[in-house]
Amino acid sequence: MDMNRKSKLEVCVDSVESAIIAQKAGADCLEVCSNLLIGGTTPGVSQFKQIREVCDIKLNVLIRPRAGDFLYSDAEFRMIREDIQMFQKLGADGIVVGCLRSDGNLDCVQMKELRKCAEGLIFTLHRAFDVCLDPYQALEESVSLGVNTILTSGQASDCMAGKEVLKKLLALADGRIEILVGSGVNADVIRQMKEEIHASSFHMSGKRIVDSGMVYRNERVNMGLLGLSEFEIFRTDGDEIRRARMVLSSQ
Repeated sequence: MDMNRKSKLEVCVDSVESAIIAQKAGADCLEVCSNLLIGGTTPGVSQFKQIREVCDIKLNVLIRPRAGDFLYSDAEFRMIREDIQMFQKLGADGIVVGCLRSDGNLDCVQMKELRKCAEGLIFTLHRAFDVCLDPYQALEESVSLGVNTILTSGQASDCMAGKEVLKKLLALADGRIEILVGSGVNADVIRQMKEEIHASSFHMSGKRIVDSGMVYRNERVNMGLLGLSEFEIFRTDGDEIRRARMVLSSQ
């Protein structure tokens, strides 16, 4: 294993405000999406354009037409292809995407087509990897397909629970493909993962709740996810990102 592997801190953002905070706090790159609370979906065009205007670090765009599984209909797959081409024209540095077959294996036919469609872009396989049948087979297939990065929690609810699988994935990757550790990442987790499995690339959101500016509040109506207040906004916490950056940059 390459102990001198360059470190990376990617921050996942779903607003212009969060993007600005994350860059100022020391993020190396951003994953731009919408709807982080449901795992993220493809961002809006105006959202991405505004982030591109104010951020000069690398922007990787999540291409996910809906929440839920990663078995896509023909119409959804066409949307994915068209969105890749659109965001490339708008100035994206990379795309974050993943397709599975119904049997749980990586859909190598679709992934090959997307890799070709995204020529010239950084290509990240997102956490579809974490719900695939065999992560070690999927890693080898990803290398063959020309995938640059795998974003993964080690097929667990969070990266600490998936630590042993992540350790194996890092060893198998052996510098051929980047293993980007995600889910539950903060400064303390980075410190532990650096020491115990020598991970060097991390993905986090560092979200905090910001109270709505609304003075009048009708609490009787819920617009979406039950149990979530309509008067709470999730934003990147700059202090969380700065702490993570300090730990990751320390020897």
